[in-house]
Amino acid sequence: MKPAAQAPSGSPGDEADRYRAPALDKGLDILELLSEQKEGLTRAEIMKALGRNASEIYRMLERLVARQYVIRSPGGDRYTLSLKLFALAHRHPPMNRFIAEALPEMQRFAERAEQSCHLTVYDRGNLLVIAQVDGPGTWGLSIRLGSRVGLVDTASGHVMLAFQSESERERMLTEHTKVKGEIALTNEQIAATLETIRSHGYLRQESAHAFGVTDVSFPILGPSGHAIAAMTTPYMRRIDSYVAPSLDDVTKMLDDTAQRLSMHRET
Repeated sequence: MKPAAQAPSGSPGDEADRYRAPALDKGLDILELLSEQKEGLTRAEIMKALGRNASEIYRMLERLVARQYVIRSPGGDRYTLSLKLFALAHRHPPMNRFIAEALPEMQRFAERAEQSCHLTVYDRGNLLVIAQVDGPGTWGLSIRLGSRVGLVDTASGHVMLAFQSESERERMLTEHTKVKGEIALTNEQIAATLETIRSHGYLRQESAHAFGVTDVSFPILGPSGHAIAAMTTPYMRRIDSYVAPSLDDVTKMLDDTAQRLSMHRET
């Protein structure tokens, strides 16, 4: 009798089976599902969404509640994410150091430019806002800290894509998932935009998401010359008698800030 056929060693299926951790997968599935819910979900809703049985979900939810990754409502019928994952992410030393270095520079920019600014990094197919500073005035436009913003239809996303290696850019675009309200662009439109950004070194354009706003975005470059982050200001021009810094002035200020935070190659 011939032995049963086996998948070739080293094949994707073989590797996936070798390192399976079903319990971990269940927990991660629950966390990822709850991360998309504003009001949380009941246990029955979680079971239905994940296609798991009651005992699997009950045990895993109890452990996640016990470890404080998930919060149970006072009535005990709904589950939401706690802030523990957010706190853990901000304990990560390299990210902490980067944010600690960036915030004073961002604060100086906001005070001089009288505009808000935010810092984004690539995260699982889109961008994550890791730092944000409001302008000093009584009004302005800002992006909430911790927000996920689009990769392919925002100034920050275009700048992040423009300053990557070709292979990394392809990987990022492959991982991209649509966000709410995303504006569809063709591959040709994206390629033309990225080429223009590379030739200028930054992007300045009317916002694709709000009237009266001009997005200005510069890359924060790592030692290899690739973008590790994007710094962006949603510029709003005053039309009253107050004389604020001009768009050209603000663009130069943001350029200077991004240059100070970039890690330039040694010559």
